[in-house]
Amino acid sequence: MPTLLLSLETSSPVCSVALHRVADGSLVGQTELRLDKSHSTHLTILIEQLLANTGHSLPDLAAVAVSDGPGSYTGLRIGGAAVKGLCFALDIPLIAISTLQALAAQVAAVTARPEAHLYCPMLDARRMEVYAALYTHEGQKVVAPTPLLLDADTLAEQLSHHSVLFFGNGAAKFQTLLGEHPNAGFLTGIEPSAVAVGALAVAAYHRQEFQDVAYYEPFYLKEVYTTTPKK
Repeated sequence: MPTLLLSLETSSPVCSVALHRVADGSLVGQTELRLDKSHSTHLTILIEQLLANTGHSLPDLAAVAVSDGPGSYTGLRIGGAAVKGLCFALDIPLIAISTLQALAAQVAAVTARPEAHLYCPMLDARRMEVYAALYTHEGQKVVAPTPLLLDADTLAEQLSHHSVLFFGNGAAKFQTLLGEHPNAGFLTGIEPSAVAVGALAVAAYHRQEFQDVAYYEPFYLKEVYTTTPKK
């Protein structure tokens, strides 16, 4: 009987995969690769190695989860294609987990007195824009995922009433603009992880929150911009 949930995180330069037990959410194993533009060539290899190293195989999978975005367009497409291929081949459910929510849960899980803060993951969207959201320590949305054009007044209302922790590869830009603020804390080195995706996905699995495999598309948040080559 399939007992494992495989999670993929490809929304950032870190290519990450993890295995959890669906019965109790315990972590079986994880692996990641920090190599620029490696997702398309290494994701399948990482999956195969993780399964082999933990003594498992594809038929042991009860479901596959993917970091849903926002994030790198190319990375999200690669993750989306991989998860759809696995779910079609194995006839198992597909679970999509918000990249921003997983980041917030990842930080809340290791924060002392997590209820004392709101959590604001920020992913770099180039120039002075970020993809951001605001969550409670229990994962409730205070501000839904949105593209934010940063200035010194960004999230001023929330900062006036709450302690807010900012993290992700877009947070440094906001720290430069905001400067010192008594209610703002900035964390460094926080990157998307398949482990956090998997932890949320196990709960979603038991709630049967599944995607339509045939029609699943990542949550890009913004339209993909393409250019037409000059003739």
